[in-house]
Amino acid sequence: MSASTVSPQPGGPHRELAEALQELHRAAGRLSFRKVSTLIRGREDLLSDASHESVRSAVNGIRVPRWETVHDIVMVLAGRCSPSRDEHSETARFLPLWRAIHEGESGALKSFQELLGGGWGGEDGRWTPELVIGALINPFSAIEIHPSLAVPHEPLVSEDTWVRAMVRFIEEQGAEHALRVLLHTLKGDYVGAEEGAPYGYRNPDREAMEAYAAFRYGCREILRRLRREPNLLAESILAMRADETMDRDDRAEMLENESDLSLMREVMIVTPDTWDEVSEDAHHMVFGYLIKQISPVGPLGLPEAERFRIVWRVPEPPDE
Repeated sequence: MSASTVSPQPGGPHRELAEALQELHRAAGRLSFRKVSTLIRGREDLLSDASHESVRSAVNGIRVPRWETVHDIVMVLAGRCSPSRDEHSETARFLPLWRAIHEGESGALKSFQELLGGGWGGEDGRWTPELVIGALINPFSAIEIHPSLAVPHEPLVSEDTWVRAMVRFIEEQGAEHALRVLLHTLKGDYVGAEEGAPYGYRNPDREAMEAYAAFRYGCREILRRLRREPNLLAESILAMRADETMDRDDRAEMLENESDLSLMREVMIVTPDTWDEVSEDAHHMVFGYLIKQISPVGPLGLPEAERFRIVWRVPEPPDE
């Protein structure tokens, strides 16, 4: 419908816009249309120079107004309501009403950016179009989402990357296929599910195996260095004691272990030749003295030297 179309008795979306303008006009004390026009023209931040006839036609629903006219009427009247209404919140409320006249139901819905700024609405207890569509598109409304997908996790990709990937998927496979795959995924059949791991987490058994592999690799590297550097253990103990960045809990645990004199006697005789003769507790103590951190940096299947990275308390001297 064009701006010049006459509609003495508006219907549909035009009627909703007119009724909303009339309600706002009443809340502002029924200012004269000439006064509203004067107030609009007296502000430099508005979009139009709406005459009193343009204001009258818009409020009474005689013609479909331009958005600039609706915007300015709302801006002027909002601040004169009792209690006062926020100008920008009111214009955001009126924009979908005006769009619906030209675009139908889709125009009445908020854009994504409008949702970010103003939310879904419904604060007054009424169902807005956004609330209805929001409930319909939320997979929670249609299925029971698998509990392993409800745990907090570190995102693997950014939201923008996910959106681009889904757009590409829809373009190549079709919207219906993409949506059914999404629901299927949310019901628990996702990549990694066959391993029993919650989404975003590693398999606990695999983590334990990886920690054990890191410990065994670290021990072999300790023996390699002890063969080359006989004083390494004593130097590492001194370096650990001087390390102000050491975690308090780790330091407390180390000090508690050091109070076990029999364990410390084992630790102090550790050499490559006696390694297999001392307890596993002694191995862990020596590990903590020599290695500040060991972490996986490569996938399973790589050589251990490439798979794990060791941060020594005493840096390894360069090869001569």
